[in-house]
Amino acid sequence: MQDSSFKTRRTILKAGLATGAALSGLAAPTSLLANGHSRGIQGYVAPELEIPYWIDGKGEEQAPFSIAANKGKWIFLKCFQHWCPGCHATGFPTLVQLTKAFPKHEQLAVAAIQTTFEGFSTNTQDALRKNQLRYDLDIPFGHDTGKSSAAHGSRERYPNTMISYQTGGTPWIIIVDPKGHVVFNDFRVDTDKLIKYLSEQFV
Repeated sequence: MQDSSFKTRRTILKAGLATGAALSGLAAPTSLLANGHSRGIQGYVAPELEIPYWIDGKGEEQAPFSIAANKGKWIFLKCFQHWCPGCHATGFPTLVQLTKAFPKHEQLAVAAIQTTFEGFSTNTQDALRKNQLRYDLDIPFGHDTGKSSAAHGSRERYPNTMISYQTGGTPWIIIVDPKGHVVFNDFRVDTDKLIKYLSEQFV
């Protein structure tokens, strides 16, 4: 769900923007937007993910999913929380459509990240496997509870992905191009247009 107080904490999130990230100058595929405007660090070099806990598509713990290791591919990241109604209404259906359209495509890396900034007793590591099974998703799932932002004058806790990508809550979609630039960073995407767009990019 969207974090209703996100705007008031914008300065905290901006402080986590990756040092040295530069505008790419790319024209982002804004036609994919479902709501007509963009957010976050779209146009910047994608920061590396800082998520220690990951499971593979079979539910077994795996090495962390890496932006750097997947450079040269399109990367699609879906941020969710287990208790988020919008994640189940639109987020996971988009993820299912995408993985069915491009099963194990060599030019596409797909992962889901539970960016938990609330409901810590519900949005747990165990929820990763529950959602994999519920939606039959054979992709990596990560669990990001982040760290306290006390250094910025707050005791609230934010996921590292939420800080570095300046996400606004869940469901949230991040798309990184093969050169490592964030070309989409927003709540919703037009799934049919996304699939068509990616089809046109694949060699």
